[in-house]
Amino acid sequence: MTVDVQQISQQVEQEAAVIRSLIARVGETIVGQRYMIERLLVGMLCNGHVLLEGVPGLAKTLTVTSLANAIHAKFQRIQFTPDLLPADLVGTLIYNPREGTFAPRKGPIFANIVLADEINRAPAKVQSALLEAMQERQVTIGDETYPLPEPFLVLATQNPIEQEGTYPLPEAQVDRFMLKLKIVYPSKAEEREILDRMASTAPPASLEAMIQPDEIIRARRVVDQIYIDDKIKDYIVDVIHASRQPAEYNIDVDRLIEFGASPRATIALTLASKAHAFLEGRGYVTPHDVKTIGLDVLRHRIVPSYEAEAEEMTSDDLVTEIFNHVPVP
Repeated sequence: MTVDVQQISQQVEQEAAVIRSLIARVGETIVGQRYMIERLLVGMLCNGHVLLEGVPGLAKTLTVTSLANAIHAKFQRIQFTPDLLPADLVGTLIYNPREGTFAPRKGPIFANIVLADEINRAPAKVQSALLEAMQERQVTIGDETYPLPEPFLVLATQNPIEQEGTYPLPEAQVDRFMLKLKIVYPSKAEEREILDRMASTAPPASLEAMIQPDEIIRARRVVDQIYIDDKIKDYIVDVIHASRQPAEYNIDVDRLIEFGASPRATIALTLASKAHAFLEGRGYVTPHDVKTIGLDVLRHRIVPSYEAEAEEMTSDDLVTEIFNHVPVP
C-alpha cells in the first residue's frame, strides 16, 4: 500500500500545482480571505456546492467572480430578490405564433459556475427550483428535463438571517450545500492593504482565464484516488454518529442538539477531507484534514435545540465540542 500512496502523492503534486497557481491568481485581486478561496476550491474539487455567509462588504461576491474569471468556463451571476420567479432562474417556454409551438428558452442556471448572490432574499418557489438543479443537476422546463453542463457548481452568498428582508433557507436545501463558510472581517493589516489597493474609482482589473474545466475534472479524479485509512473512515463515522448520539461518546450536549448530521454529511466530510489533503499536496488523509474541514461541513447540518439557543450555544460550538471529545486515531 505504501507504493500506491507514493504514486498517488506524485499525481497529487502534479495536479495540485495547477490549483495552487489558481489560488495565487485569485489572490492578486482578493486581499486575505485565503480561507474562503481554498474552501471554494474544495467545493469545486468535490463537485459540491458552497454557501458563504457574512455581512455585506466582505468581498464574497468579488471572490466568487474572480475565481470564475480565472477559469475557462461559463459563468452566470444571479441576483436573488423577493420578486424573483422560478422562470427567471431555470427558463421558460416561449410561444411561436407562426408555427403554433412552444420552444424552451434556457435560463441563467445553465452555466458551469453559478453565483447565487444573496440567495436568502428569494422566496420558497425559487428555492425549490434551485434545489432540483443542485441535487439532480438537471432542470425541468414544461414537460422536458434538461441536463446542466459539467462541471456545474452553485456558489451562493447570503447575509445573516437577522438582516431585514431575508428568508431563512429550507433545511433540505441547506443540506445540499457541501460546505457552509462563515466569512469574518479582515485583520487590521489586511484592511490597510485593501485601502491601498481598492480605494479608487477604477473597477478592479478582471483576471484572465488560466485553467480549463477539463483540468478541474482531471483533478477530481485524482482526489477520488487519495488514500484514506480504515481508521480515518471509522473516525469520520464516529464524529457523525456523535452528533446524533453524543451520550455514547460521553459528550454532554444531548439536550442541546435537535437534529444531528445526516449520512450525506458522512460522504461530504470524507470527500472534503480528501480535497483538503490534495491542496496540502498529500496523497493520503490525516485526522488533521478531517478536523480542519469538519466545521465547514457540519455547521449547517447540526441543528441546535431551543435550549442551546437559550444558552447562546451555536452549531459551531456544538461541532467543536464533538471534535474535542471524539477520540482521534
